[in-house]
Amino acid sequence: HGKENVDSRHNRGRGGETTRFHTVNVAQPVRFSRKCPTGWHHYEGTASCYRVYLNGENYWDAVQTCQRVNGSLATFTADQELRFILTQEWDLEEKTFVRKDQRRFWVGYQYVITNRNHSLEGHWEVAYKGSSEVFLPPDPIFGTAMSEKENVLCAQLQCFHLPTLRRRGLHSWYAENCYEKSSFLCKRSQTCVDIKDNIVDEGYYFTPKGNDPCLSCTCHNGEPEMCVAALCERPQGCQQYRKDPKECCKFTCLDP
Repeated sequence: HGKENVDSRHNRGRGGETTRFHTVNVAQPVRFSRKCPTGWHHYEGTASCYRVYLNGENYWDAVQTCQRVNGSLATFTADQELRFILTQEWDLEEKTFVRKDQRRFWVGYQYVITNRNHSLEGHWEVAYKGSSEVFLPPDPIFGTAMSEKENVLCAQLQCFHLPTLRRRGLHSWYAENCYEKSSFLCKRSQTCVDIKDNIVDEGYYFTPKGNDPCLSCTCHNGEPEMCVAALCERPQGCQQYRKDPKECCKFTCLDP
């Protein structure tokens, strides 16, 4: 218990003595707004995080890059999730795309060609089996770098830069040579992220992002649970001070 007198009240007890009630650094309700590392976009509907990587890689290298960050090339479970992706304003460099108003990313689907005629008959498959509830794309536009020997093409999702087109959800699906280099979209489960932007493993204690550095929680399924708050004693011999936003019970004295 600290000694900082935020709110003092004088009440009369039974014997006429004065009872003082001190409220010390009352812990405020915390809203956990960050469930993804920096650079990732969070979608509540699937409890997932998404990130576009600009370093142009072929499909197979992109798969490995996503796996290194505990994710996979993105697949979508419903139209709402796809719409969320299309409406995001990704931090992108225009020079990585052929046209400034259009952007293409590798995503986690492959187009298997079953009959090579004028229409290239085939079907979409999920490249890496994950959720059983997966939205499959419509018929694709075939890329210009196709090889006649390839029977498996890889999916690129094309979205638009202009805000009006993004909000309308306009997009296209391309079946492209898997060895072409392209930006790509990774998807991973939401995770616990501490106040210093470190990723926290399941079951470990951590201080969540927020405005209370004295909060300690347990990471469970990407959410902070069983949180306990510490109450700090005010710094002695200092009238005006500032609390450190990222260190519990650390203060900077502002006195002259």
